[in-house]
Amino acid sequence: MAEAAPPHSDWQGFGFATRQVHAGEVEDLTHGSRITPVHLSAAYRFDSFQEATDRFAGADLGHLYSRNANPTNQVAEARLASLEGGSGAIVVGSGQAAITIALLGLAGSGEHIVSTASIYSGTRVLFDRTFARMGVTVEYVWDPADDAEWDALIRPETKAIFTETLPNPKNDVVDIAAVARVARRHGIPLIVDNTIATPFLIRPIEHGADIVVHSATKFLSGHGANLAGAVVDGGTFDWVASARSYPSLTDTAIAGHASFIDAFGPRAFELSLRFGIANDTGPALSPLNGFLLQQGMETLSVRMRQHLASARTVAEWLEEHASVESVDYAGLPSHPQHALAVRDYGGLSGSVFSFTVRGGRPAAERFFDALRLFSRMTNIGDTRSMALHPATTTHLGFTQETRDRLGIGDGLIRLSIGLEDAEDLIADLDQALRAAS
Repeated sequence: MAEAAPPHSDWQGFGFATRQVHAGEVEDLTHGSRITPVHLSAAYRFDSFQEATDRFAGADLGHLYSRNANPTNQVAEARLASLEGGSGAIVVGSGQAAITIALLGLAGSGEHIVSTASIYSGTRVLFDRTFARMGVTVEYVWDPADDAEWDALIRPETKAIFTETLPNPKNDVVDIAAVARVARRHGIPLIVDNTIATPFLIRPIEHGADIVVHSATKFLSGHGANLAGAVVDGGTFDWVASARSYPSLTDTAIAGHASFIDAFGPRAFELSLRFGIANDTGPALSPLNGFLLQQGMETLSVRMRQHLASARTVAEWLEEHASVESVDYAGLPSHPQHALAVRDYGGLSGSVFSFTVRGGRPAAERFFDALRLFSRMTNIGDTRSMALHPATTTHLGFTQETRDRLGIGDGLIRLSIGLEDAEDLIADLDQALRAAS
């Protein structure tokens, strides 16, 4: 009798939807379990004295301790690396943890990062408060399309450029390819937060980015039940050729052993984080959360199509409403970055955007309190639709001058469009806008 064909293990060349379901999975030879088990183990047995030594030295990448790697989490890591087109990935406890280890893995005290100004408010707080206390300076470019502004801020101690694909809440799309050209010209790695777009809409590495970060809490997990973050190594940056120093990658971490670059090549950055700053600071992801993340990614494309279609319908409806002053959705022809949104996103610029209610804060407050289907809450990328008033929540601690420059007005409402019927969402917005006016 002929033997049954073995299942695929290499998913290179398969389509996005196939890879989001299968990439990274490992056949369970013990029980034949089809779903990746949740490996609730803090540590792992060594077969021998030599194996223990090799694992601590990085010569053997087998399991050592779940602060470094966990079998459940590794499935999520391999799956996301496949979807983003990276050489490897590491998952951690939150999106903030992912940004922290990615940037502090490159820059230390006395060094410098340049970022676009319009980014997630929590990231700016991280940069301006915690990074500043650690001696890492972050400066902001207000017009990412202006090469002169980038050139004026980048200096010898600049170690990375940071930006987002679809900033929140203004939906002011960034030209990743143009920023990548700036980074290449200065010999600096480009780190891109792809949380809102997800690899379903755009894969920044294909546009010249070197590293991608995610708050995997959001669309990748998708159901508002999970907290997770991820860093994807593009495997594209030449750390040795750069005029800037990246000792965590190029220097030997253990006497007598190779550097991360020499040992791991395209995966050097990922593994330098895994066995360096992530190991040292300990932002490990629980295996249960890693399981929820890989489960969420299995339906990413299906969910994103609904998110995107409903977001466009709602944005177009809002733009025509008499009580709405403006809509910040790059898929609309009225948006300043509409041409870029069409070029890079097919005119579907995510499902997190904002609009301004006529009548300022009093009208915004009446609108907010009148919502019945939209949840009044922070978070984005959930199956449920959510609304928030940024000026008095996420951007509350910003100076008025900074809020003004970022366009965070008193009448601005941020929406995250979920998976409900668009007609029901519009009905809720309509009754709330009538209450506001």
